[in-house]
Amino acid sequence: MCHGGPVPPTASPPDDWPAHPDRSLSLNRMGSFDWDLDAGLLHMDDAALAVFDTDPGAYDGRPASLADRVPRTEATRLDALVAGALKSGAESYGAYFRLRCHDGRLRWTHTQARVLRGPDGRPYRIIGIVRDATEELSHSAERLGLDEERRRQTSVVESTTAALAHARTVKDVIDALSDAQGLERLGSMGMVMGLVQAGRIHLVAEGPEGSFLPGTRYTRIDEPYPMSEVVRSLRPRFVDAREFARSYPALWARISYMRISAAAYLPLIAQARPIGAIGLLYQDKDGFTQEERNLLVALGSSIAQSLQRAMLLEQEHDLAEGLQQAMLPRLIPDVPGAEIAVRYRSARRGQDIGGDWYDVVPLPGGRVGAVIGDVQGHDTHAAAVMGQLRIVLRAYAAEGHAPATVMARASAFLHELDTDRFATCTYAEVDLSTGVVQLVRAGHLDPLLRTRDGDCRRLLVEGGMPLGLSAEFGRLEYPVTTVELDPGETLLLCTDGLVETPGADLDDGIELLTSLIRSGSADLQRLADRLCGIVDERGGDDDMALLLLRRRIEDAPEGGGRLQRHVEPGDPQALVAARHMIGTAVREWGARERADEIELVADELIVNALMHTDGPATVTLRVLSGPRRSLRLEVEDRSSALPRRREAGEAGVSGRGLLLVDRLADVWGVEPRGSGKCVWCEFTTE
Repeated sequence: MCHGGPVPPTASPPDDWPAHPDRSLSLNRMGSFDWDLDAGLLHMDDAALAVFDTDPGAYDGRPASLADRVPRTEATRLDALVAGALKSGAESYGAYFRLRCHDGRLRWTHTQARVLRGPDGRPYRIIGIVRDATEELSHSAERLGLDEERRRQTSVVESTTAALAHARTVKDVIDALSDAQGLERLGSMGMVMGLVQAGRIHLVAEGPEGSFLPGTRYTRIDEPYPMSEVVRSLRPRFVDAREFARSYPALWARISYMRISAAAYLPLIAQARPIGAIGLLYQDKDGFTQEERNLLVALGSSIAQSLQRAMLLEQEHDLAEGLQQAMLPRLIPDVPGAEIAVRYRSARRGQDIGGDWYDVVPLPGGRVGAVIGDVQGHDTHAAAVMGQLRIVLRAYAAEGHAPATVMARASAFLHELDTDRFATCTYAEVDLSTGVVQLVRAGHLDPLLRTRDGDCRRLLVEGGMPLGLSAEFGRLEYPVTTVELDPGETLLLCTDGLVETPGADLDDGIELLTSLIRSGSADLQRLADRLCGIVDERGGDDDMALLLLRRRIEDAPEGGGRLQRHVEPGDPQALVAARHMIGTAVREWGARERADEIELVADELIVNALMHTDGPATVTLRVLSGPRRSLRLEVEDRSSALPRRREAGEAGVSGRGLLLVDRLADVWGVEPRGSGKCVWCEFTTE
């Protein structure tokens, strides 16, 4: 045909033109059938029988004769299809099914038929065709194969990207790619990865484990290695075994035993600069199709982005953790009579550090203050507030304030800061000579106590509101809980990062911590390491601070001890705390029957010192050795004026103090102390 119109025939058609329909059907491996439903006879022409791989002489016209040609499952499906068409009133049906040839091969076949019905709608005849569909479905299978390959490639990209989405560190990226699932996704038997560092490539992953050469952990970018080449050229390299051996003979000579048949080396490029390279190693693979190359290049880009994000998060975390560590005490003081272990663990979440802290404050008179706290939030602002609050708490404790006063003043300080953060905190003041512990809790976790025999229990400490909130709502009263720490017992203070686990109840976390302490080492440092190891394994979004304080057995006084307390003027809480501490110590030292008397005398002497002088009072209680066991109470002030005993009179409200001391104490007196004086009294306890 040309553009000018139809071309007239130049020759006459052949004698058999046009072809008979039977010939057309036969040449296209297509035959016809006529099925008489009433007689049960199925006529099939020779072409149809050829499709069924059946000799015309062996066919008797009955459908059952073809039963051997159709597998049972296919026959069941075809019977159901035909029966459904007949019952539903359908005019036609069609189906693909498989036939079994004489040599056992299965052949795809297609049938299409019309159903003839009488006036009453009853089917009586089916006329149709059958044809060999092997070639047709082979093309479809190729298309299906391509679609399946595209789906597989899409799945590889999606699954790998999903795995990398959770990677927060370089190790997370490596683990996501090199574990069994990661290698299976990529279809490779091994992987190598290197990071560019100061002009060299640092090999950070290799697989199979230990399969690469000594001396290749760090290589120069200009050395003849495949990773070096792709970093230099910024182009991927796909090689089979022969090309590998030809391009990198020294490396191939050492790794040929691994039977690597192909390898893909990809540059890892982020923000237009190479940050590393990855190599994927294959066995039983001859080469890479263009689709596979495109897939691997796309994966390389995704891996590079994830790797750069992980590297930035690690850098940010290191900076933030450095800030946090700078605000924590550099050294824990050596406190006579105590063994102390402290730990801090930050959350592995980029710069999401928190405001957790610990502190140890040596105090006069053989006492020590232990602090644990947590500022709200997980950012550098929380860490900055923590640093200020730690210093303030330390200063208030060192000034000699009672624990409740220390907490109240710290809350007022935080409320006055230019911040909306609050903090939880526990402050424990431990007298190591007597074992008396005064605990104040501001919205924080209860401490735990481990006994000498390894048992552990929770100390229920009455608490107040968190720091900052108590000042805002005018509730600065913090109750004091007094407990006794026997020689060899350990006090544990921690933040919630040690006990909280995602999806678990806080009480369950505390119970788990209690069981870990029970089964933990008697060595304090090892116990602290084990508890931190649990946090490291669990990970999580919160940081953690831990403080363990044990009262030494060898430093505990035999038969008694000594305690001392400073009471500032205008601090009623300090007066109450001092009196309570004295009563607890007296009872522990075996003088329970005289505890009320000694408390009353101490209260009277401290009040007199505060009322008649301008400074603080220092109260000391100690055990005196000798043939008769006794306790000595001393109250020291800065005034040199000696007290005078006088009669109070019937209506007097003062003047009874020394009279009371004289009545209750076995002996008492006054002695000068530098620029001040000391009023003392002794009580026999045996």
